[in-house]
Amino acid sequence: MSADAAAPTEGGTSAASENTGALPPEEIDRLTTEIVAALKTVYDPEIPADIYELGLIYKVEIDDSRNVAIDMTLTAPGCPVAGEMPIWVENAVSAVPGIAGTTVKIVFDPPWDQSRMSDEAKLAVGMF
Repeated sequence: MSADAAAPTEGGTSAASENTGALPPEEIDRLTTEIVAALKTVYDPEIPADIYELGLIYKVEIDDSRNVAIDMTLTAPGCPVAGEMPIWVENAVSAVPGIAGTTVKIVFDPPWDQSRMSDEAKLAVGMF
């Protein structure tokens, strides 16, 4: 069972869900909505936009036991908070009611670029 934040489309990431097991679709939808809201509370300290709108979240999977696995990237491999940001993400998502646990993996493929940012993030950083 998964709710994937698909590869970002123009201006951000989109969440899609698929139901193949124990969790009903309504619960997956609720968890997905609340996970996205939690991700939007985490900000890159160097950019005035949240990591979700920046397009840093590549994948979110929710298993039947309510464990969440997240693949995310950084704006640059040498990001000064590379060691801390996954912990911020883990803490934010783990606080969602009904989540059993969260693991966060940093990936660099595909590399992040500004085209992954939502219009909201572009506005926040003055790209319009």
